[in-house]
Amino acid sequence: MKTYETYQSEHHKVCEAVANYSRTCIIPDMFPDETIAASQDDIRVIELFAGVGGFRIGLERASERFKTVWNNQWEPSTKRQDASVIYCRNFGASGHCNQDIATVSVDDIPDADMLVGGFPCQDYSVATTLKHSGGIEGKKGVLWWEIHRILRDHKCPPKYLLLENVDRLLGSPARQRGRDFALILASLSDLGYNAEWRVINAAEYGMPQRRRRTYIFAFSNRTKIASKAADPWRWIESEGIMAASFPVKDEYAKRNDFAIEGSLPEISENFNAGKTTSPFANSGIMTGRHVYTEALTPDHAGLSILLRDILVHEAEVQEDFFIPDQEVGKWRYAKGGKKEKRINKATGFEYNYSEGAMSFPDSTDKPSRTIITGEGGSSPSRFKHVVKTESGRYRRLVPIELERLNMFPDNHTEGASDSRRAFLMGNALVTGIVERIGVRLANLI
Repeated sequence: MKTYETYQSEHHKVCEAVANYSRTCIIPDMFPDETIAASQDDIRVIELFAGVGGFRIGLERASERFKTVWNNQWEPSTKRQDASVIYCRNFGASGHCNQDIATVSVDDIPDADMLVGGFPCQDYSVATTLKHSGGIEGKKGVLWWEIHRILRDHKCPPKYLLLENVDRLLGSPARQRGRDFALILASLSDLGYNAEWRVINAAEYGMPQRRRRTYIFAFSNRTKIASKAADPWRWIESEGIMAASFPVKDEYAKRNDFAIEGSLPEISENFNAGKTTSPFANSGIMTGRHVYTEALTPDHAGLSILLRDILVHEAEVQEDFFIPDQEVGKWRYAKGGKKEKRINKATGFEYNYSEGAMSFPDSTDKPSRTIITGEGGSSPSRFKHVVKTESGRYRRLVPIELERLNMFPDNHTEGASDSRRAFLMGNALVTGIVERIGVRLANLI
């Protein structure tokens, strides 16, 4: 089996292979229709909050050893389970569960080596103001405890976890900075896991979207990986899963280490109370409830995929994605800087409103801005992407382009409406991140 170092030497950077894919728009036959049984050498995976399968794509691109044996996708408060339908269309229905995870018995979840998932992040997202952020106490933040339930109650819990959430997780909620992440780390430690994390901006490692997310890799303290993490600072900076997958510059900020003390209710009540900043930097590891953390700077020397690299020719764009000439002014206003008086329609209260300008159109000479769930639809919006074509017309991004920005195969979300496809990509992750982590894991597990 190739070592990770050999792989890097041969391929320079994992994302370069995917960059090639994005540019050529070739869809590899990665997922045959037949069910693939897991062998003793395979890494069996269960995928929670699966969406349209971003973790699965990344891991199965990284190594044939990863076999997703069970997955769960269920969207509350809607009759249309678009993500579930798309998942089954691409991967088959075998092992798929379209049911509220809170109602699934752990006895119905098969044994697996690794659990992965981007647990819902609405309560932490920048789309929600700090003032109203519910954090782990919020409507969907409680789903973390469903992961906890599986790890606690399963007769053979996974030895490894790979999780994704918004970068703001490290600092939520506003009234008690870092409490939510402290609860997650402490609860993992109490179940016998160590955990490392890294806030990763995909564009800083050559990928086509400026999407910052927190990635958490947890591993049982009974695994061989745990024995390799004896020196926490070396693990964070050079030897760990994140450090080996995403190199950093030799420019280390001040280190910080501390213990997370108390029961989970006590942590919920007291952790970092009265402080204005979170104690968690963008990188770190927790072993035995002791946290080691520091701010690290990305070091990328390979290719970078720019927005222009993933665009289709304007001749392939449906007419309804072009902005009519008479609507361009509305888009300029939506994206422009503002200082104006506004009136609250409900109360009649007049207030001063201001916001900075955004680029119009979006620059195609750099990676794209973050895709959000509201990317779809033709109405003018400050946050939707707009590009200028060679003919001088302005247009929105089509679904295939949004898929490419997350490094999904072309037409992966086909079958849903254009606005739903945009929504699904706004909720997805950049699969190239998972792929690079998966390459490292496949050589260690």
